[in-house]
Amino acid sequence: MTVQLRRVYDQPSDGDGLRVLVDRLWPRGLTKERAAVDLWLKEVAPTTELRRWFHHEEQSFDEFARRYRAELADNPAVAELRRVVAEHPVVTLVYGAQDPVHNQAAVLRDLLA
Repeated sequence: MTVQLRRVYDQPSDGDGLRVLVDRLWPRGLTKERAAVDLWLKEVAPTTELRRWFHHEEQSFDEFARRYRAELADNPAVAELRRVVAEHPVVTLVYGAQDPVHNQAAVLRDLLA
């Protein structure tokens, strides 16, 4: 099993495997065709409150990751994500954030490892 990350606004790749959007909100300005998302698991995304608190500020990422992992511990959508990952040799978690390192998809990838 391989879990990769890719920004949803980047061009899809043949090596992406199953593309899973892990944002609560649909990416602004993207059509479903251009996003090439196979599955949208918005329930696995951070809560609106946590997302607003974090506001993608790099200096807050460690605390964001801690709080997000706490949310995920009680989130049944994590089991769905684990099932999907187990069923596909390559899964790409796609996200809308501009920062490729400090985002919820990175936390999810680490959780799945």
